[in-house]
Amino acid sequence: MDNIVTQKTDKSECLNKNIHLDPFLILAKSAKGAALKSLIEQVLEAPGVYVFGELLELQCIQQLVNSEHNKHLKLLELFTYGTFQDYVNQAYGLPPLTPLMKKKLHQLTVVALSAKSKYVSYESLMKELHLNNIRDLEDLLISAIYANIIQGRLDQQNSRLEVEWAMGRDVRTEDMDSIINTLNNWCSSCETILGSIETQTASANAFLSEDAIRRAKIDTEVENIMSTIKKTSSHEMDLATSDTRLSSSHPAPSSGIEIKPKKSKVKGLRGSGMKLWSSKNTS
Repeated sequence: MDNIVTQKTDKSECLNKNIHLDPFLILAKSAKGAALKSLIEQVLEAPGVYVFGELLELQCIQQLVNSEHNKHLKLLELFTYGTFQDYVNQAYGLPPLTPLMKKKLHQLTVVALSAKSKYVSYESLMKELHLNNIRDLEDLLISAIYANIIQGRLDQQNSRLEVEWAMGRDVRTEDMDSIINTLNNWCSSCETILGSIETQTASANAFLSEDAIRRAKIDTEVENIMSTIKKTSSHEMDLATSDTRLSSSHPAPSSGIEIKPKKSKVKGLRGSGMKLWSSKNTS
């Protein structure tokens, strides 16, 4: 199968990940020292917890910076903002990862890469995650999808992840300026596009107005032509009717040639005893 289409999830559920963090926030406020260390380990393994900013900002957690549990504070900070590659780069100063921690950090790395591009190649994912097996990579991607931290599909034909949506992660304070600049650039692009749309709308409206005027002019000309044709046809019919009446009331003139009937010859009948006498003999 070339493509694996993933399930659709409710984004509102994805946006409420802090619900799973609330119990740990309550526990952290009353914990100290080793208890905080244990709590950090638990929250990094806990299912459904993928944002840690609120926990990291707690005063009791920040106080670990000068304690023997400083490495756990750094590990929590890495899970809050970093990726698996960051862990590899700093592994010498961090606690070892349990299998559950490693899987979660892999998933968070997928989220970070998915937030940067709609298409993420298997090659770049395997490099960032330090994986050598495509099957392991796809299993990880599927687990991230079912954890509702990304939405997308596995495009096996093109060996890439096609991203539809990725959850937001915690943001460092020093990254706020970059985010503000990105949003300002986005707003400027929107204003440019809006101006272009308004220009095109005005041009389209002007064209429609001119077209309406042309259509009205054409309709007027057509009506004038039709009226002229009707008047001409009516006049011609009147003339034809008049000619017909004249021809029926007056006979047609002769051609000037008079045809006379032939005289018939009268012959005497033989044996009738009848004689014709001239007027001279009768005297």
